[in-house]
Amino acid sequence: MITAAQISGMYGIIPTPALPGADRLDATDTVDVAETVRLVDQLIRDGVSGIIALGTTGECPTLSEDDFDRVVDAVVQGAAGRVPTFIGATGAGGHATARRLRKVASAGADGALLGLPIWQPLTTEMAIDYYAQVSEAFPELAIMVYANARAFRYTFPVEFWEGVASQAPTVTSAKVSRAPELERMLEVTDGRINFIPSDMVAHDFAARSPQTTTACWATAAGMGPEPSIALMEAIAGGEERDLKQAVADIAWANEPCAHLFADQEVFASYNIQIEKARIAAAGYCRPGPARSPYHHLPSEYAAAAIACGERWRELRARPGAASADR
Repeated sequence: MITAAQISGMYGIIPTPALPGADRLDATDTVDVAETVRLVDQLIRDGVSGIIALGTTGECPTLSEDDFDRVVDAVVQGAAGRVPTFIGATGAGGHATARRLRKVASAGADGALLGLPIWQPLTTEMAIDYYAQVSEAFPELAIMVYANARAFRYTFPVEFWEGVASQAPTVTSAKVSRAPELERMLEVTDGRINFIPSDMVAHDFAARSPQTTTACWATAAGMGPEPSIALMEAIAGGEERDLKQAVADIAWANEPCAHLFADQEVFASYNIQIEKARIAAAGYCRPGPARSPYHHLPSEYAAAAIACGERWRELRARPGAASADR
């Protein structure tokens, strides 16, 4: 099982490529399996350190169980054991989640990205027990906590991390976006959990805790991973000039969408659609349509997302970067 200390570099978060018609409520067999396999393989060839699938951008909650199984198999096939794979398994309740975890484990993934059940909000006691039960039931599967407070209606307080670190030994990492109490979280978990920030805030985490900021995640990897990889290489190398440039590059590419990312209400309602629109515009992969009911996107938000994707493609095409042509 992959440990906190073994997680490093840039973990690319992928969309779940969809076939035409996937935006219909009655659609079945919606996964573009060939594109999923190709995308995972290409990301690894282009230098990602790990793959995260079936999060929010991966449309985990919208997939049928048949489509879920297809994605899991495609991701594992595309990775072929070359880098760690964490595959989302969050369900509406414990039994549904366990079914998905069994599939992730049997397919040969290294770990699962796991949020809280998405029907009834949990107390801290419930949340700790949930991950403790997952550890007991799936002792060989590394768990990455999906610490999204808005999505799961839970704040993930310090007490949660302390309880999970002591009672759920397979929890070795957490996907986080904000961590105002990072220092306390690190203290109570004593190195057993790697708190992984996004590429947009990794430099802030590194400034606060340089020794523990060993990895970042990036949904932007679906547009091409090189800028986010350059960021983590600068953090690891301690090169201040390179770090400032990498941070500035990513901020410039994301600028058209910055107001959408900053508005929690807007981004929560249009997260999947914004990500798929900018990924499609960047041209690195073919994400296909967003699945029902998350396929509506106001024109002004779509324009901002497209501009972001075009800037990311331009950034990757600059001298010294890998070509954006695939």
